[in-house]
Order: sequence, then C-alpha cells, then structure tokens
Amino acid sequence: MTTDPLRAVPETSPRTTLSELILRAVVSAHTVAVVGQPVFAGVYLSGDYDGLGWHAVGADVVSAIGLVQVIAAIVVWVRLRRAWPFFATSAVVAAEAVQYLAGMDGALWLHLPLGVMSVAALVVLFIAVWRRPPPRRPQTPRGPVRTVEQPRHREAGHA
Repeated sequence: MTTDPLRAVPETSPRTTLSELILRAVVSAHTVAVVGQPVFAGVYLSGDYDGLGWHAVGADVVSAIGLVQVIAAIVVWVRLRRAWPFFATSAVVAAEAVQYLAGMDGALWLHLPLGVMSVAALVVLFIAVWRRPPPRRPQTPRGPVRTVEQPRHREAGHA
C-alpha cells in the first residue's frame, strides 16, 4: 500500500469485496429474470396460453430475487458505506411490486409501462454495479504523513 504525500489518507486497492461480489451476482440474476418476463408475455400474446403461466412464475421469481437484492444492498451499505445501491434497488423493487399488483388486477395500462421502466432501470443498475469499483474503507495512516496543510519543516540553519 502506497501513500500519496499530499493526502492524509493512503491510497487503497480497488479490490472487490465479497459483499460487492454478492450484490453483483444478485443484480445479474435479477436482470436475467426481468428480461425474461417480456419474452413470456410475448409467448402468451402469440397464442400459447402456457406463456401466461410462465409469466406468472417469472413474476414470482423476479419479486423473490428483488427482495434478496434489497438485503444484499443493505449489506453493501453497512459494510462499504455505499447507500446508492440500496436506494436504487428499493426504487426498482417498489416499481416491480406495483407492477406485480397491476398485472394481477389486469390493469395493463399500468402494468406494461411499469414493465418497460423496470427493465430499463434494472439494466442501468446492472451496468452501474458492474462498472463502479467499490471504494475501500479508508484506513488510518501508519506513521507520519505530510499533507498540504503541513509543509515540510526546513532544517535548522538552512534558509
């Protein structure tokens, strides 16, 4: 680990932690499940009645994975002090819950647009989770570290 002489906090490696890896895996599974939903709806709309059953089972799977993702995002928030995955996940899961209820009620005027927005939001979340390296917790420096506010003292007798 190296220390930047102009910063009081040492540089840290961009290693991915276990909690971040788990969040990435859950977001990936959630994305795959939610992308399958329009496929199952299309199977039903093309005349295969079994597609509606697949769509219903897919909705249950998407909802279950969403709840697991909320838990993983809470762990990332607590361990890495990153709140944005929790808030983004909560927004997606809330939209999916409304969409689920609208689908069960047959309110397609709400179910379809929310479905499109949910898929888009989850794909953006997938990209953000995989693209951003998780920051490490800052560690206290070992030994004296010179900062901008603390310039080097000149030795006695030198100008």
